[in-house]
Amino acid sequence: MEKLKIGTRASRLALWQAEFVANELKKKFPVLDVELIKIQTTGDKILDSPLAKIGGKGLFTKEIENQLAEKKIDLAVHSLKDVPNELEKNFKIAAITKRENPFDAFVSEKFSSLKNLPKNSVVGTSSLRRAAQILKIRPDLQIKNLRGNVETRLKKLSAGEFDAIILAAAGLKRLGYAEKIREILSEIIPSAGQGALAIEIREDDFLTAEKIKFLNDEKTFSAVKVERDFLKKVGGSCQIPVGIFAEVDEEKISARAIISSIDGKNFVEDKKNDSLKSLDDFGESFAENLLERGGRKILSEIL
Repeated sequence: MEKLKIGTRASRLALWQAEFVANELKKKFPVLDVELIKIQTTGDKILDSPLAKIGGKGLFTKEIENQLAEKKIDLAVHSLKDVPNELEKNFKIAAITKRENPFDAFVSEKFSSLKNLPKNSVVGTSSLRRAAQILKIRPDLQIKNLRGNVETRLKKLSAGEFDAIILAAAGLKRLGYAEKIREILSEIIPSAGQGALAIEIREDDFLTAEKIKFLNDEKTFSAVKVERDFLKKVGGSCQIPVGIFAEVDEEKISARAIISSIDGKNFVEDKKNDSLKSLDDFGESFAENLLERGGRKILSEIL
């Protein structure tokens, strides 16, 4: 019996994502034996510091890629937003699944929306992008670092450590916590790739590439290409407050993006629409436009 080994982080959300891919593969290839290999990453080990302070790229992918390189696994399933913009030359993203809700969610046990939070309320997030955009909207709030898996974050909210927390809507929905969402924060621009899953393989593994190509969603693939091209041009990582969200249909691309200071006081944001024919350079040119209009100065003061 043919076998495929899938590398994944061990959190409940990561396992849901890997199991989703495994189940789709088994439906398509009923005789295929699919095994999940749990791998602990640097980002999973360091839970007492904000991601921006840990620094570096591939906090949630490097150890998985090492096992991919050593042929201990055949493919890796990642949250696309965790995947560095530039992969090592021996790897490639072979498929990107259809996107779940890409936006952030407001979660609170006492308050119905971000607008309704009392002055000086404590909001939990580990993301500089989320923090900056929340402070842009509500400069009177206090932002407190929040790390850990989804369950840990929800427990900290229940324990009263925060008045509200901000989480990806996709993760909450996938884990069955949709009822926890009090508000979808569509005005907050998400991170590149948020809500989509990336399937990474060795570049020369054509057999696995052929097997998983049915999982690729073309519209999502094109949209996140724009987002990742934008982020690559900006030099984006979890250390800077940058948001980018693109949508693609049969004829056009539309996107909106923000580059912000950490406190949300200085920012440049814009929207852009163009023909689908401009896909190859849309993200880079959009980024250059924002950099020229003040984004470069904002980033220079952060970095």
